[in-house]
Amino acid sequence: MALMRLCLALCLMAGLSACARNDLAEPPVPLGEFALGLNIAVADKVEMVPISRPATPDEWEAAIVKAVDDRFGRYEGTKLYNIGISVDAYALAPPGIPVVAAPKSILVVTANIWDDAAQKKLNPEGHQITVFESLSGETVIGTGITRSRKQQMEALAFNAVKKVEDWLLEHPEWFDMTAEELEAAMAARAETIKEAKKAPADPAPEPMVEVVGPPADPAN
Repeated sequence: MALMRLCLALCLMAGLSACARNDLAEPPVPLGEFALGLNIAVADKVEMVPISRPATPDEWEAAIVKAVDDRFGRYEGTKLYNIGISVDAYALAPPGIPVVAAPKSILVVTANIWDDAAQKKLNPEGHQITVFESLSGETVIGTGITRSRKQQMEALAFNAVKKVEDWLLEHPEWFDMTAEELEAAMAARAETIKEAKKAPADPAPEPMVEVVGPPADPAN
């Protein structure tokens, strides 16, 4: 099923890519008292589209775990939540294909989240996500020509986990927040980011100049 969805997406969106801006330097989005508990990725049943660079389940699991830790490991709340992501299907654009037919890399994953203390799964059904690599001058012509396999996987994992974050924001009740509280917290975050961009950059430190005296008198 995931492979069929992936193939359909490739056919319908061959000229498009989902774009996720690298926002990890910004404050994390508000998720109440969230703290990352278990970070689980499984790819033992992953399917590969035939026109693709191959990647092992272990490689996909490592890429997803890193992306989850990079994004959700920043939280320091008092309540643990476990995130599980299964890698369902993928295509990694191969090199050596003419530009007019250059395929785009794509990834399909299914996400789940648990309240660790309550030992309760919060979403009744897995949330399936399909992402492409970020749109740029190089991805328009197919990243098999411009990116390594590892770079493609990292970009796809980043975008997939960003979409997981977007999904969590649709359910503030999971994190003991009301919609109004989330809206206010998001507005405060946006203002913080805006003010940070307006702040002048710290001046570069002046180069250290070594003071060199006259050459020593060889007689002394």
